[in-house]
Amino acid sequence: MRERSPKPSGGDRGGHEAPRYVHGVNPVLEALRAHPDAVERLFIVDGQVGAKAAGELLSRARDAGVRVEKVGRERLTSMAEGGVHQGVVAELRGFQYVELEDVLDAAKAKGQPALVVVLDGIQDPHNLGAIIRSAHALGAHGVVLAKDRAVQVTGTVAKASAGAVEYCPIARVTNISRALEQLKEAGLWVAAADIEGAEPLWSARLDGPLALVVGAEGAGVREGVLKHCDFRLRIPMGGQVGSLNASVSAAILLYEVARQRGRPSR
Repeated sequence: MRERSPKPSGGDRGGHEAPRYVHGVNPVLEALRAHPDAVERLFIVDGQVGAKAAGELLSRARDAGVRVEKVGRERLTSMAEGGVHQGVVAELRGFQYVELEDVLDAAKAKGQPALVVVLDGIQDPHNLGAIIRSAHALGAHGVVLAKDRAVQVTGTVAKASAGAVEYCPIARVTNISRALEQLKEAGLWVAAADIEGAEPLWSARLDGPLALVVGAEGAGVREGVLKHCDFRLRIPMGGQVGSLNASVSAAILLYEVARQRGRPSR
């Protein structure tokens, strides 16, 4: 992959959302481990959480000065909006999005070529959570999503990410196309997942500074966004199904990048 000359990048501001509820043993534990100061209250159903997990939950809550309330399953089900809460819900301060520059700075701090996952219109919270989980596991330095017409970070997203939202920087921007241009100015090449793409995934060089663009379920990357991409990657497939789930596509792309770079590195 060729190198681009770095230029200053001006990302959109991040910010805090309204208080959110994270449910499930692992997501709540990760929130307490990573950001105990952001946890306001812990709600737990007596006898529903395994002894080992309950011990760590209560110990970490006590150490962080988090108020613990024992409640009924019905209340937790309401807080989790019907999700599988496993007997525990945490109330957190609103999710803190980062700026686009913060994602690039994370790569610089590690001395690695930047790897950024840019999401164009993802609507399903389970897909978003799964993409964030794969991004964190496979060495991406952050995820970028749009402020409008796209799902935001919620308790369901946190659960689907298995707690990865607490560790993976997530930037929120007002305009995806503009964000791609800013990434280009910072020296990144931009590759889109596109079923109509001419270049098979495995023939592309993906070991340099890179932004991977993944589109919405069904619709894919919008044509207006594709115009800002340097190349379009096709995931070769057999069988009768014409496309893959957005989170599966993202995982395959990220794994190929990790393979070419040697291994995911933290």
